[in-house]
Amino acid sequence: MAKTEVILTHNIVGLGGESDHVKVAAGYARNYLFPQGLAVAVSGANKRRLEVLKQRRAEREAHEFNTMSELAKSISKLIAVVSVKTGDDGRMFGAVTNGMIADQLKTQFEIILDKKKIHIEKPIKGLGEHDVELRLHSEVVATLKVRVESLTPVTIPVVAAVGTAEGRDRDSHRTESRGHRRAQVQDEQVETSVEAKTDKGEKKPKAPKAK
Repeated sequence: MAKTEVILTHNIVGLGGESDHVKVAAGYARNYLFPQGLAVAVSGANKRRLEVLKQRRAEREAHEFNTMSELAKSISKLIAVVSVKTGDDGRMFGAVTNGMIADQLKTQFEIILDKKKIHIEKPIKGLGEHDVELRLHSEVVATLKVRVESLTPVTIPVVAAVGTAEGRDRDSHRTESRGHRRAQVQDEQVETSVEAKTDKGEKKPKAPKAK
């Protein structure tokens, strides 16, 4: 396949930035790069444009660096919540991916970030908080805190629920028993008091006559 050398006039991901000399397929240059104004052929006249292209590139890269630096400061204060399905034992099905994190950044904070910039060193397969590295720029790296939560509702074991009910019944029975014993003691005290007064010669109060 025939190759041709061109001068890029715009930044093209995976190919180069403004003012770069690159070799591409002749058909690609003729049918896409030249018509779209993304590159020009190498010639004496076009080489004189290099200084302008280099200046524009420097301004673009400086703007990207400043923008990503500010974004890194903001991201370091955020906690992205990722909800996952788990089994009854709390274990996750699968792992959290960089695509899932990118979706939550967009949904929760309106931050649009290429998932390729999200670097997960070890697969995230557990609930809780995890630190994830974001490579925002060749010179800017940020750390995002990701909290993984379960979508599976927590179920209370039936045995525990039954045991609690039985405990309440026992407590209620104990309370009733204590009340019954307290009433018996009071009755006994009253009877003892009356008997004591009778022994001293005091007359027992007469019961009122029925009318």
